[in-house]
Amino acid sequence: MVETLTPDICVIGGGAAGLSVAAGAAAFGVPVVLVERSRMGGDCLNYGCVPSKALIAAAKHAQAIRKATEFGVSAGEPIIDYARLRARIHSVIEGIAPHDSVDRFTGLGVKVIEDAARFLDERTVAAGDHLIRARRFVIATGSSPAVPPIHGLAETPFLTNETLFELKRLPEHLVIIGAGPVGLEMAQAYRRLGSRVTVIESSAALSREDPELAAIALAEIRAEGTLLLERTMIHSVEQATRGIRLLCETGKGRFHVEGSDLLLAAGRAPSHASLDLDAAGIRQDAGRIKLGADLRTSNRRVYAIGDAAGGLQFTHAASYHARLVLQQILFRLPAHEARDIVPRVTFMDPELAQVGLTEQEAREKSGSADVVRWDFSGNDRARTDGLGRGLIKIVVGRRGRILGAGIAGAGAGEMINLWAFAITNRLTLKHFRGYVAPYPTVSEIGKQASISYYAPMARNRLVRSVIRMLRCFG
Repeated sequence: MVETLTPDICVIGGGAAGLSVAAGAAAFGVPVVLVERSRMGGDCLNYGCVPSKALIAAAKHAQAIRKATEFGVSAGEPIIDYARLRARIHSVIEGIAPHDSVDRFTGLGVKVIEDAARFLDERTVAAGDHLIRARRFVIATGSSPAVPPIHGLAETPFLTNETLFELKRLPEHLVIIGAGPVGLEMAQAYRRLGSRVTVIESSAALSREDPELAAIALAEIRAEGTLLLERTMIHSVEQATRGIRLLCETGKGRFHVEGSDLLLAAGRAPSHASLDLDAAGIRQDAGRIKLGADLRTSNRRVYAIGDAAGGLQFTHAASYHARLVLQQILFRLPAHEARDIVPRVTFMDPELAQVGLTEQEAREKSGSADVVRWDFSGNDRARTDGLGRGLIKIVVGRRGRILGAGIAGAGAGEMINLWAFAITNRLTLKHFRGYVAPYPTVSEIGKQASISYYAPMARNRLVRSVIRMLRCFG
């Protein structure tokens, strides 16, 4: 028997984006059907943000033990119990999973269908023994690891973020393809846990980031012993006696890289191929859904959000997309994606965070921009805590308006929150100059940088003349 459902909203995908839409709509009493073919919580909970940050946390503790001698504390080389570490990662996932579970969403009033979905026409989706005719559809199917077209890769065992955390042993020598945020986060974590690590990148590492800030994070990862091969082409991959072997080439010639395990971190691809988008009249371009700034597809009934929308592949961007879509569906209010207000963080150590325009982007967009810098070495808390190198860069437009901010250093991911707030609300450096920051905190660097922007006023002849005149009045 086929059951026909007629909800207001049908959400396809139970990851961060889809769950946010479903929970938000259900809170207002709107009928919602959620279709998820795999695990509730999606990539972030099961394979991405949660397990990776749990691994990074363990690696950070290991590194803190090594650096303890700098503070007069002797501890020796850390001993890694990988079985216990892996068990903790899975316990963290299990602790969060109930929040994203079928039971919770059913309790919220959402009809959850655990099956694959596909469009039959412009307003009908089939999922198992259900036909869903909704007023609006939201595609939130996420993304999956991209597999680069390297000769021999299909015949060679490899890991992705979807299988990495099932590994039951610490890799002896982990070879990573891709020096973006995921590749370098895992590289540093496994190096700190005791693995040898080699990262191979066809272009520049962290190529999307401000080069001055990226250099600080890359210098640390190299200093810790990770071999980073940039601008290196991979000709082939094959299984070897003790693991894998890659044939690589740079301007200096060809060479082999051998390792025990291979991790692919060469980007991600949208996971909507099975939806039969053509049947729904949804246009695509090179496998990506074509969207307007309002996140609507060419079928006006259908939206795409999160990784399915392309571009911003972050959990917080998925939640942002969900809010924009709910604003349109529930309240009939216009909404448009503004990518400049969405921050991004690479959780290396030191962390790398950015929101708004980088220095280069600002100069390309407006032709000129002021840049204010403040080094962590000028911050007392950074010195007392031995936080190492760090830098904040603030891109400033006319009348001191904040156009962008980038931070490389300890706690950058936390500090970028304030700058994201500033850009969203079109604040200027004057607002930062005037607030009181507690001492000693690392976040003071933002205020210190803001004050430095106005420092030239102290040397202004007119300002000095006014002060001299005012002194005459006693």
